[in-house]
Amino acid sequence: MCGIVGYVGRRSAVDVVLDGLRRLEYRGYDSAGIALVSADGRIEVDKRAGKLANLEAALADHPLPESTCGIGHTRWATHGVPSDRNAHPHRSADGRVSLIHNGIIENFGQLRAELEADGIEFLSDTDTEVAAHLLGREYGADGDLTAAMARVCRRLEGAFTLLAVAADDPDTVVGARRNSPLVVGLGEGEYFLGSDVAAFIAYTTEAIELGQDQIVTINRDGVAVSGFDGAPSEGKPFSVDWDIAAAEKGGFDTFMAKEIHEQPQAVADTLRGRIDEQGQIVLDEVRMSDQDFRDIDKVFIVACGTSYHAGLVTKYAIEHWTRIPCEVELASEFRYRDPVLDRSTLVVAISQSGETMDTLMAVRHAKDQKARVLSISNTVGSTIPRESDAVLYTRAGIEVAVASTKAFLTQLAACYLVGLHLAQVRGIKYADEVSAILDELVAAPGKIAKVIENLDPVREMARECAASGERVLFIGRHVGYPVALEGALKLKELAYLHAEGFAAGELKHGPISLIEAGTPVVAIVPSPRGRSLLHDKIISNIQEVKARGAKVIAVCEEGDKITAVHADFVIETPASPTLLAPLLTAVPLQEFAAELATALGRDIDQPRNLAKSVTVE
Repeated sequence: MCGIVGYVGRRSAVDVVLDGLRRLEYRGYDSAGIALVSADGRIEVDKRAGKLANLEAALADHPLPESTCGIGHTRWATHGVPSDRNAHPHRSADGRVSLIHNGIIENFGQLRAELEADGIEFLSDTDTEVAAHLLGREYGADGDLTAAMARVCRRLEGAFTLLAVAADDPDTVVGARRNSPLVVGLGEGEYFLGSDVAAFIAYTTEAIELGQDQIVTINRDGVAVSGFDGAPSEGKPFSVDWDIAAAEKGGFDTFMAKEIHEQPQAVADTLRGRIDEQGQIVLDEVRMSDQDFRDIDKVFIVACGTSYHAGLVTKYAIEHWTRIPCEVELASEFRYRDPVLDRSTLVVAISQSGETMDTLMAVRHAKDQKARVLSISNTVGSTIPRESDAVLYTRAGIEVAVASTKAFLTQLAACYLVGLHLAQVRGIKYADEVSAILDELVAAPGKIAKVIENLDPVREMARECAASGERVLFIGRHVGYPVALEGALKLKELAYLHAEGFAAGELKHGPISLIEAGTPVVAIVPSPRGRSLLHDKIISNIQEVKARGAKVIAVCEEGDKITAVHADFVIETPASPTLLAPLLTAVPLQEFAAELATALGRDIDQPRNLAKSVTVE
């Protein structure tokens, strides 16, 4: 979650670090801070609770000394409330070392007790300060910041990325990572560290991906990588394939609006080149043979939040196309219930960032049980894909807004490819059947674009709902049920309203008591062509809620005259096979949530209490 930036070079460190922190604001945070090393051997720190603007205002009033070496941090609170004193960076007891941290140090209580017994006085409630004091003590032993960092990391348990500077080494930043992201940016005579490449994309597109339990030292002479054991090591070089313009709003009022409009291209990019000359579906990195896929007799999908909803849709597709039992699990619960896994189990892990800690822990549990893991991620080289047996990257490009839009649709597209790959390899579907579905998938981006072109009525309905109610309910059947859950989640994330998604058939088993005069109910209506029984059933559900005074907003297929008769408002989407319809029906719900939240004066791109990348359990 937290954003971290490090810099050594020829520019003003305060400018580079603040610029990097601005580009990492999408990760979610509640305080910000910076530490610079001055040429005369002093560490200067300023940190403030609240938005980055608070820190920038403080620095404008009281500038820090000129420096070309520094670290910066945006914190999302885990240990200790958001406050100036709990904000990062933290200093060692002697003031010679300053440190920032992303993640959670699980054995901090034991370490803190040890340090307090040695007379160390703590100035914050954070687990991070433990690492700062340990590093200061180790650094005092030999004056080698890299070696000191290695000794500290060997004592820490949990997930962490650490960056540190020392007062008497004004041209060096040392970083370390375990179960938490850290990348290195390579410039000419300057080097960068960041939670992701957005931190330094304005300066370079050349980077190094660090592996697990690695330490990196940057100074004016270059980059050195080693393991926690001190042995020399290497990172993996790569080039960033998007530029600074991808992190700008592109003329839209919000990043979320921009990203909604980018969805047709993102889905097209996810599908492009995924079929080889023999008509076989191609995964990016596969360490599983076709026979491995044939041996699969059960599928688990593990994910969190929006990715979980993509998994719920995928369950319908996989079971229909392959006849393999498929379960969908919240990653945060997966390993704690001791699921039954073996070598014939396929675990599909979905994570936009590839660093989601709950999902990563589920992946590791699955691997311990000898299950095979296939990951779906938007971040090349991230931890979850690296630890999986196969990966399919979604190619959505950077997604800045906290509430996911194009990541969700590209996850759906990727999941469909996985389901079809299983069906193809196992011989459950003939080549022409797979080809027909793929043709529909390839046509989806054009249909998504058509939905986006016709969102004005959605915005009007959203403004009406903002003016009249405090609750919105979403209902759906079959794949419409996960879409209802996703629509409700978007509204909760953005508008801070009570919103719930229900399987429409469950209304009469309790939730219908929530309906009163004027309650908005959004119904995801399946096509009347493909599965007429589903359509008939949800029309009955619409009638049930209307009889109790609900205002019904129906998302339905264009030309659906029956739904138009019963609903108060109709949002039409192009005709699509039932299993692929979520690629279309989710889009108006994204816009509905964004417009309603805008009408209520909410911060669309950075909703309160939320973070883009959740790297703690």
